[in-house]
Amino acid sequence: MDLPVMPPVEPMLARSAATIPPGMQYEAKWDGFRAIVFRDGAELELGSRSGRPLTRYFPELVAVLREQLPERCVLDGEIVIVRGGRLDFDALLERIHPADSRVRHLAEVTPASFVAFDLLALGDRSLLATPQRERRAALTEALRGARDPLFTAPATDDLDVARRWFAQFEGAGLDGVVAKPPELPYRPGERVMVKVKHERTADCVVAGLRHHKSGPVVGSLLLGLYNAEGRLQHVGVCASFPMRRRRELMDELEPLRMSDAAGHPWQEWASAEAQAADRLPGGPSRWTGKKDLSWLPLRPERVCEVAYDHMQGDRFRHTAQFRRWRPDREPSSCTYAQLEEPVHYDLAEVLGGRA
Repeated sequence: MDLPVMPPVEPMLARSAATIPPGMQYEAKWDGFRAIVFRDGAELELGSRSGRPLTRYFPELVAVLREQLPERCVLDGEIVIVRGGRLDFDALLERIHPADSRVRHLAEVTPASFVAFDLLALGDRSLLATPQRERRAALTEALRGARDPLFTAPATDDLDVARRWFAQFEGAGLDGVVAKPPELPYRPGERVMVKVKHERTADCVVAGLRHHKSGPVVGSLLLGLYNAEGRLQHVGVCASFPMRRRRELMDELEPLRMSDAAGHPWQEWASAEAQAADRLPGGPSRWTGKKDLSWLPLRPERVCEVAYDHMQGDRFRHTAQFRRWRPDREPSSCTYAQLEEPVHYDLAEVLGGRA
């Protein structure tokens, strides 16, 4: 491979903001695997945000991109899976599998799509120093003939349209809006774009914790909500605490520590069968390898309020943010019924009727 922009390349990133800023180019914020595609003739590589290759996990995309992309190019975009008119991140996670036979099977039953939103090189020319508005025009022209499952991400410079997208697109599984300064060059690894994500709050039961990687202080709190059958379901974690607060939390939660998981609503997490059947804390992760996911059970008696952006199935899609303890709430009152349900929006409308 001999391109004007060579792998690995760290993607350009975004910092968070509370409101959509004016005077920008706006795109939907996609919920998938960020990937940079490098194509030089028959050679094609999918590089992840962390630099880990994704190529072997998406053979169906490799074939499509070889067929549809310009002979020599570098694109930034997102690998997504569409099911029922929505993005399905859980199905995407399943694609990271060590067995080639499983990878090939999933490529057939849950094929992925690629949504391109930036062009870093074309032919022998690097576009890293080119302004965003010019890169966008070049991307649109380069992918003019693209067809499902290759898409060009919709973009607008109309603030009112961006606000409407922010309200509507969540129902299709997207999680906000990204704003890009029109004169911005591509700056790998730097947070120079702006992302605006939905934020809501929920009262959750704290039913366990994990230690921090540095030692026996709180790394994350395991959160639960009761479903319609009265079962406490694991809904996610909150994890962003200063070190001093991690130590304080360990002391605060010590009276709730259980010697083992017997009698705990999630006691089955210790069994291999349960780990195989569901995505549970304490189980092995194909993506993180040997990362320690063990947990300590707590009596489910305390409630905290957390902020979250959106749901993926019955779980928080991203790490929730701790807001405060809620001593006025009974754990049994923490149910899924409190969660706001976004209005459904078909992803085909986002991608111009082609999803």
